[in-house]
Amino acid sequence: MPALGPHEAKRRLHASGEIACLDIREHGQYGEGHPFLAVPCPYSRLESLIGALVPRRGVPLMLVDEGDGVAQRAATRLAAMGYGRIDWIEGGAPAWAAAGYTLFKGVNLPSKTLGELVEEQWHVPAIGPDILEAWWERGRPLHLLDGRSAAEYTKMTIPGSRSFPNGEAAHRWDALAAAEAPVVINCAGRTRSIIGAAGLALMQPGAVVLALENGTQGWTLSGRALAHNSLADPLPQADPAASSLRADAFMHTHAIPRIDRVAAEDLAGEPGRTTYLLDVRDPAEHAAAPHAAAASAPGGQLVQATDQWIGVRRARVILADDTGLRAALAAFWLRQLGYETYVLPDIETWPADWRLPVGEPPPDLVALPAISADEAIERAQAGDLLLDLRVSLAYRAGHLPGAVWSIRPRLPAMAGRRVLLAGDETATALASRDLAEFGATSVRRVTGEASEWRAAGLALDVSSDAPADADAIDYLFFVHDRHDGNLDAARRYLAWELGLVAQLDADERGEYRLDTLNLRA
Repeated sequence: MPALGPHEAKRRLHASGEIACLDIREHGQYGEGHPFLAVPCPYSRLESLIGALVPRRGVPLMLVDEGDGVAQRAATRLAAMGYGRIDWIEGGAPAWAAAGYTLFKGVNLPSKTLGELVEEQWHVPAIGPDILEAWWERGRPLHLLDGRSAAEYTKMTIPGSRSFPNGEAAHRWDALAAAEAPVVINCAGRTRSIIGAAGLALMQPGAVVLALENGTQGWTLSGRALAHNSLADPLPQADPAASSLRADAFMHTHAIPRIDRVAAEDLAGEPGRTTYLLDVRDPAEHAAAPHAAAASAPGGQLVQATDQWIGVRRARVILADDTGLRAALAAFWLRQLGYETYVLPDIETWPADWRLPVGEPPPDLVALPAISADEAIERAQAGDLLLDLRVSLAYRAGHLPGAVWSIRPRLPAMAGRRVLLAGDETATALASRDLAEFGATSVRRVTGEASEWRAAGLALDVSSDAPADADAIDYLFFVHDRHDGNLDAARRYLAWELGLVAQLDADERGEYRLDTLNLRA
């Protein structure tokens, strides 16, 4: 399994054919700077994530680490799972930067950049906080829709807004009764405001649809207060027949192929190609009528964070829903991102046992022997090594006495040691594989979480500065408090979004396939 120099890695990344560029560093490292098309797949959870991100074992893999040897460890794990074409960038992300290539801050870069390219090229109509407030004061009818997930809406939103994740307004247009009143789409920053407004305008020609400039952060920066802890109302019922008609018209206009299950099986069975099947319905619909063949990937969130579901560049993506509309809109956006997309509707009529041949699931993890928190404290006092693998900020907030924070890529050597692990079943089971190779004589998992430990009367240790920020590689500190009143962080975040397009080189810009449109024409 050879290493690649940065220039050869860059060439392969933008060449024709499928490739999965996986950044196996932890979330904080990844978010502080990564190659533009690198998909996050942290080593701490590698085997549990890879099956969904890269379902076909024959896809060429290119791994990115910190130049610290973790890529080689990951390659060994992946080879044992059946992945046969594995390379890594020699010297990792630091070598990428030294070769003159940009390391991009933040997360969901391809999707965020799509929003800025759409704004730059299609000129999405927008409205600022001053005009929006003036409309309210004059009593002008309007619909202010928050295009993020319901959970994000609850954390904070603009007063008077309604939770309506992107894609749902077009599907439920008749119930929304929005034909006469302007519709304003907001998110926390820019991307989902732009994409949500553009998508609804394309789906509903003639409607007045506007993006709220800079979303909740722009609202806060204008000196206005946000609403917190607002409960998202249930979405109104859609008219299936009307939604289907809109979907058919949209797919015809934009040449988006509609397929049936037989055609989907043919696509997924083609050798040498990777096919994803995703259910883009609202999560509540998926939960009420799940189908094991298609993972839940709500359309608006999928477009916003494509790299959370799709790990292979230039793969095929089949999107499923009931009427075809939400799938068609998400397929339209994924096509702009460079994916080959198809719509497979009528998910509610699929046979329960129907599957696509899209790859083998990862092997089940073997549960570790359990130990109580009380006993773990006693054994740590007697000399056993107690490692806390929970997220670093949770460790700071409260951990068992004697516990040391750690994470899988930075596990210490422990020849002859007995090890106790606090953390969830996935993180501890995967770390135990490395610990056994590092010489641990036994590994056990500590049961419970901090809330349960406290409820049982245990006194937890608190450490506000341990691990230090530099060591907390699982947490992204980059403008992390922009939603918590830090106006400077909000300004930096918006400047980061606005500056994404200027950072692209010709190859990165060439990954997009934007249609020729002008929404202000």
